[in-house]
Amino acid sequence: MVMEKTALPSRTRPAGGALRGLMALGSWLGIASLIALFMSGAGTRLGLWVFGTGFSILRWSAYVGAAAAVLALVAGIWFMASRNQRPPVLLVVGLIAGLVAFWMPYSQQAKARSVPPIHDITTDTQDPPLFQAVLPLRADARNPPEYLGGEVTEQQLKAFPDIKPVIMKASPAQAFAAASAVVESMGWQVAAAESSEGRIEATDTTFWYGFKDDVVIRIRPEGTGSRLDIRSKSRVGRSDIGTNAARIRKFVAALNEQLPAG
Repeated sequence: MVMEKTALPSRTRPAGGALRGLMALGSWLGIASLIALFMSGAGTRLGLWVFGTGFSILRWSAYVGAAAAVLALVAGIWFMASRNQRPPVLLVVGLIAGLVAFWMPYSQQAKARSVPPIHDITTDTQDPPLFQAVLPLRADARNPPEYLGGEVTEQQLKAFPDIKPVIMKASPAQAFAAASAVVESMGWQVAAAESSEGRIEATDTTFWYGFKDDVVIRIRPEGTGSRLDIRSKSRVGRSDIGTNAARIRKFVAALNEQLPAG
């Protein structure tokens, strides 16, 4: 008696439906997390929601992005092992999108932890330049225009020891003209430019969330030259993640290219 052989299902090839589902989930979650990342800033800048909501969306985009990257990676390894082929382009896109959605918030968080939670930086902590023209613009701001000093000063001096007054050989008039040119080149919105007082006030808008940070520049005679002090302060937020210090450094670097330091 001859017995017919019965074909057994192959166990060397994983279930196609499960693999396709995992690939789709990793791909589309990664893409969705990247879209959420961009919308967190764009929606805040456009006034669709407050910055707190934008930060929440940013945080969740990182969580979803991390999960999507893991799923896409597992699906990619599974696909290559079972099909001996390169993974589909959509899966690779989902993996990269998930990694970007995770990395950007993570890097910002790491940067925030590396600087003190302050938002008012000045080159003169003893006699900081005072805001005048921008005061009406800060009427509804969460951060008051006054300089608090004390612990804020201590944290700034420890974290940003390079933020110091700019001593120049140029006359106050020359320094004022150069400072005005730098302000214009940096795209700040000028609220006041009083050459007789040696005072410039302006507002800078951050790229991602559209936060408004105010700047005041004060120029005084110093010996045969002049001294420039600059102060940059955020309207909202406890920590500026080093933005105001970076803004002052960028301004001073641009100014020194135009005028010799003392």
